Amino acid sequence: MEYVSRILDGYLADMLSALPAVAIDGCKGVGKTESASRLAAARLNLDEEPETQALREDPARLDRFPRPLLIDEWQLYPAVWDRVRRAVDREQRPGLFILTGSATPSVTPKHSGAGRIVHVQMRPFSLVERGIADPAVALADLLDGTRPALSGRTTVAIADYADEITRGGLPGLRATPARFRAAAWDGYLAEVLDRDLPELGRVVRRRDTLRAWLRAYAAATATTASYTAILDAATPADTDKPSKVTTIAWREALLRMWLLDPLPAWDDPLHRLSRLGERPKHHLADPALAARLLGIDATTLLTNPAAGRDIPRPGTVFGALFESLVTQSVRVYAEPLGARVSHLRTKDGDHEVDLIVTRPDGKCLAIEVKATPAIDAADVKHLRWLQDRLGTDLLDAVVVTTGPAAYRRAEDGIAVVPAALLGP
Repeated sequence: MEYVSRILDGYLADMLSALPAVAIDGCKGVGKTESASRLAAARLNLDEEPETQALREDPARLDRFPRPLLIDEWQLYPAVWDRVRRAVDREQRPGLFILTGSATPSVTPKHSGAGRIVHVQMRPFSLVERGIADPAVALADLLDGTRPALSGRTTVAIADYADEITRGGLPGLRATPARFRAAAWDGYLAEVLDRDLPELGRVVRRRDTLRAWLRAYAAATATTASYTAILDAATPADTDKPSKVTTIAWREALLRMWLLDPLPAWDDPLHRLSRLGERPKHHLADPALAARLLGIDATTLLTNPAAGRDIPRPGTVFGALFESLVTQSVRVYAEPLGARVSHLRTKDGDHEVDLIVTRPDGKCLAIEVKATPAIDAADVKHLRWLQDRLGTDLLDAVVVTTGPAAYRRAEDGIAVVPAALLGP
């Protein structure tokens, strides 16, 4: 299979030119090893027992590999983390190690690696990396504060976005024919829950309940539903519900495996707007996984199904999963720019903005996601509210849509950008 360049690739190369060690985090099958292999001079596979045994018996072996050395699936032998840290202290130069892993080990290394090993997260393919259209609007330009003029058109329509939501962004699964996608994602989920989760030391005694919890989490995509509401939706008729301690352990394990990718609440570093909510928005690593957990394919996604499972949500599942797809893409674009992505919601729910992209200086870009081709005044009211409060510290305001054209609204200058045309 031909390698598809990742937006993260150039950023990783830049990091290795300046930093001694980089750890690439991300869910299973996201493409970490393939990207890292293109930058490495040698590779050590710790999912192969002979390699792990050799390193265990001969720790100095690590020093004899050329640099950069890729250490793949490092979490299977956590002691290697501390050995990398000590090697960094000895050699004191950039470009020494790349560590990749699809989970954070339950047995943590003795030292965090702070100041020596820098983390970066690889997410599934963004819309740009999927090659469905040439981007015409750059996130970097929207973040520079100049409010550039916008143009560009695309033929990508709602049905295409529905297909992308269910196809997913994992390199190894994207080529799967539509009729076999359900089986492919079922196999992926079984591999993660039945093999990888126990490797983290998590013994799941209520496997069906865990899967029901994941389905309820998928139904809560793009909401801030409480974890109590998610558990109640997962076990509506179950009088013997799993304990809070059990569900917290599940959640922590799934986070360690990068299967959950919640979007944090915006902390408003410059203005301290009053009464901001603190709950994260729920997202799985890939909206295709959420669609499969909910039993939805590209065709049924377009028939306006209700959210179900007693999770409160305005709109449809398509709207929620489209927002999740856009959120995933924006996070991919923002990472190399050094920008943070979060969401804004007031505690009373009167105002919310789907995505806040914040520069290191605290100034930000606001993005609303609408799964419609056309927008009206109601679609921009929260953006206009935020403009009034932040003034020039709001660098730009954008509505991402399923429409055909990129432009600015004449009445307020708010940008309207089709999701397929937004790029890094």
